[in-house]
Amino acid sequence: MPAKLLQPRFLPLLAGLLLLLFTGGLRAQPATEAEPGSELQISLLTFGPGEIYWERFGHNAIAIRDTRSGDALSINYGIFDFEEEAFFLNFLRGDMRYSIAATSLEQDLAYYREQGRAVLEQELDLTPAQRLALRDFLLWNLRPENARYRYEYFTSNCSTKVRDALDRVLDGAIRRSLETRSRGYTYRLQADSLLAPIAGLMLPMDLGLGPYADRRLSFWDESFVPAEFARHLPLVQIPATDGSRKSLVRATRVLGEASPVLAAAERSFLRRHGPYPIGYAAPAVMIGGGFGLLLLLLARSTRPRAALAFAALASLSALSAGLAGLLLAALWLLTEHVSAWRNENLLLLNPLLLLLLPALWRTRRIPAHGSRSTRVLAGLILLLALFALAGKTLPWFTQQNAVWIGLLLPPHLVIAWRLLRGRAHDAVD
Repeated sequence: MPAKLLQPRFLPLLAGLLLLLFTGGLRAQPATEAEPGSELQISLLTFGPGEIYWERFGHNAIAIRDTRSGDALSINYGIFDFEEEAFFLNFLRGDMRYSIAATSLEQDLAYYREQGRAVLEQELDLTPAQRLALRDFLLWNLRPENARYRYEYFTSNCSTKVRDALDRVLDGAIRRSLETRSRGYTYRLQADSLLAPIAGLMLPMDLGLGPYADRRLSFWDESFVPAEFARHLPLVQIPATDGSRKSLVRATRVLGEASPVLAAAERSFLRRHGPYPIGYAAPAVMIGGGFGLLLLLLARSTRPRAALAFAALASLSALSAGLAGLLLAALWLLTEHVSAWRNENLLLLNPLLLLLLPALWRTRRIPAHGSRSTRVLAGLILLLALFALAGKTLPWFTQQNAVWIGLLLPPHLVIAWRLLRGRAHDAVD
């Protein structure tokens, strides 16, 4: 260093230069030694419903972008394979296995856009450490030995697994924010609403759901539906660096709009109304009452053709109800479909109706004489069907099945009345 710089008049200048170099070095250090995870960007992707029945609930995924390398992945938990050994047998037993998979983000987005499905991105305001922890957990989960999980429609599906993965790195912040809030919705309401455009699937599914599907859900529970999880996620508050609270969702972007066909399906009458609230039972009462009135008119007639028509319609009704009841009983007693257990529709779709088929078919003959065992069996079936309605006054019978009571009870009344008159043959003895 030249001696003239050590002179007193140059000392302030020298001190300023040293300070500038030192502080400049401090500012440059983070650029070269960034906190691990700061290069990652995490988003929740939500895909709207599709046309195929298994796409009606929508889908979601976690997007991970690496701003340093330019890599971008879409990681989702909704992978299943129809070609898997015993897939349909496992489906019937309620023992399905799904798995997690990772694909290119651009390819995933292009696939859903090609299908005409809506795509929503919600960028999450995670700390670098949380981003890194989420990425590492998902990479661990993607290992073949960890990738598969037991699927359940309402509690362990593609959306709940995404929710749980995010909640894990947030130390339970999502659960704490959502489990105390509720709109009073149920699994049945959500499922019926989403499947409403496919009435041929919605109605049998509703028929097969037991009281488990009618419990009141928190926002946390509702998150089994991807769109509901996306709707509730902005409510989640996390700590900010200054000690205040901030929303978990930093930014929201629409990456794709629903096609006209799918948008029209979402505006359809059944999608907007569905089978509930309970006012939808009115059409069911009209249909069931109309069928019951027809049976009554035929049963009261003394014409042979009317008797034959009654016997055919009543037998077909009892056969259909009895077989449906056997299916409901099998779902309860032989499978792991928890949402189908203790189904109160068994009081109406009674398998005992199958034992009445010979007696019902013999009502085509005039006159006819029935046995005591026929009347006892018919009376028992009628009492059970009436209890399906009367049980609604008891706190233990919470299943929302007014639609099915309105539809199925009137024919039960007429069939029982016809057999209890003692004018039917019986083959039960």
